[in-house]
Amino acid sequence: MIRLRVFLNAESGAVTMDWVVLTAAVVGMGLMVFAPLFTSTSGVANNVATSITTAVTN
Repeated sequence: MIRLRVFLNAESGAVTMDWVVLTAAVVGMGLMVFAPLFTSTSGVANNVATSITTAVTN
């Protein structure tokens, strides 16, 4: 019974769980920012490539 009480009161793994949750949140927010940024820059790059290809040189 004493071992069970000691196990339930132990907080050594709580800090690890905090870091796991915090890291998952940072990665998730990074992905949320990366997806729209990638698609918009890809469109701009294609427009620039088309403009360079069709440009008339003198």
